[in-house]
Amino acid sequence: MTAAPNPPRPVELTGNDLTFAQLYDVAFRGEKVSLAPDAIERMKASRAVVERVVASGTTAYGINTGFGKLASVRISTEQVRQLQVNLVRSHACGVGAPLSEAETRAMMLLRANALAKGFSGIRPQTVETLCAMLNAKVHPVIPSQGSVGASGDLAPLAHLAQVVIGEGRASFEGEILAGGEAIRRAGIAAVALEAKEGLSLLNGTQGMLALLSLALYEADIAADTADVAAALSLDALRGSPGAFDARIMHARAYAGAATTARNLAHLNEGSQIRESHRAAEKDPRVQDAYSLRCTPQVHGAVRDSLAQARAMAAVELNSATDNPLVFVRDGSGDIISGGNFHGQPLAMAADQAAIALATLGGISERRIEQMTNPLTSMLPAFLTPEPGLNSGFMIAQVTAAALTSENKALAVPHSVDSISTSGNQEDYVSMGMSGARRLERMLANLRHILAIELVCACQGIDLLAPLQTGTLAKKAIVAVREVSAKVVEDRSLAAEIGSVSAKIASGTFSSILH
Repeated sequence: MTAAPNPPRPVELTGNDLTFAQLYDVAFRGEKVSLAPDAIERMKASRAVVERVVASGTTAYGINTGFGKLASVRISTEQVRQLQVNLVRSHACGVGAPLSEAETRAMMLLRANALAKGFSGIRPQTVETLCAMLNAKVHPVIPSQGSVGASGDLAPLAHLAQVVIGEGRASFEGEILAGGEAIRRAGIAAVALEAKEGLSLLNGTQGMLALLSLALYEADIAADTADVAAALSLDALRGSPGAFDARIMHARAYAGAATTARNLAHLNEGSQIRESHRAAEKDPRVQDAYSLRCTPQVHGAVRDSLAQARAMAAVELNSATDNPLVFVRDGSGDIISGGNFHGQPLAMAADQAAIALATLGGISERRIEQMTNPLTSMLPAFLTPEPGLNSGFMIAQVTAAALTSENKALAVPHSVDSISTSGNQEDYVSMGMSGARRLERMLANLRHILAIELVCACQGIDLLAPLQTGTLAKKAIVAVREVSAKVVEDRSLAAEIGSVSAKIASGTFSSILH
């Protein structure tokens, strides 16, 4: 008899070792969260430093002063609690469509983990409230627009903090409720903020980090899917896999290129189409177009670029991004103002990811063009058995071209932009939140482009019957054909493209490689 599996363990937050896998478990699968005992002790120690400052009356930014340009305004001891509440209320002025449930959960988890490091001077019970909200699935309604990505994602995090203090709005059990009512129904008590706690909840990069981290998860799926689509396109176009020889990859040793080359060669192993082309004497082609022959170099550059962006985000997963930071030493401590809240590293990583996504869509669209254009393909014009009477995949390629151009425009860098805010105190900002926010739209476009390539490639391979593609590649064809049959005469392909795109999002095609 097989032993029952152990129940899932909560993600225990220390502030130092959160992984992307744990982030995805919490964001997508609702995994439980708790604070580690050592994190609680560190938080208590830094909190004691803040309380000593309040008791002594010593001036410290954000504890007994105003914020930003108003930092020179001293706040009395009697007003420090109201200062924190006012901060949350005044900064909760975001607009636009709310973040998704997964994005919101990721943002909540990341903020709790950053505070668990013990550098923010916040009470453990305040962060435990965030954990309780995650566990009960009380999700603040967080407008997606309003952050310039410096002093952190202030407006989005303020909307999160509102629910912690029993204000704002939240989703709970399928309803949008007043924040106070949502946490009451979940059995969670609202927090009465103490000195610095409002600032600690607001000052951080967790909005842009949440969006970037989730986008990188989806981008990995897209990169694998692009390899699958390219392998099918190569066979549909009767191209040569010779360019994927491991010796070529070793001569220019990029890890991403080697991965894609291995994938392409593996997918097309056993292809009858390849063997037929090798034996043919009438084919005058010496080399394939770049969109086929250079697939490892282009897809590989995408893979390497995404890996670099992921490495930057990995640092941020366990970083203290508050200001000021509290450093405990010898029974006392220092409260030091700095700039760890600035989102420039993530803004640049988001730009890198955006360029990678646009590139992946761009070369995919070129392969679609190669298959549908009778001037570049030995297949029937526009992949239809009876061109003229039927238009076949003519407009499917046009749709891919439209999406590709849209992604090119969306890939324009955000991190080189800046606009002065807060009375010129915050005079150079990252625009990291907007840079990360556009990735979701780009990924949706990319999935549709790859879906069109997959449908076109399957059609091309069907037109070469009875010749068969590689053993592994056939699995991709089966997956496509479950929702999109071979096109014999014209029909609307819109719904079928959407269905294949949904399969891409679910990991159907990327799983073929793993």
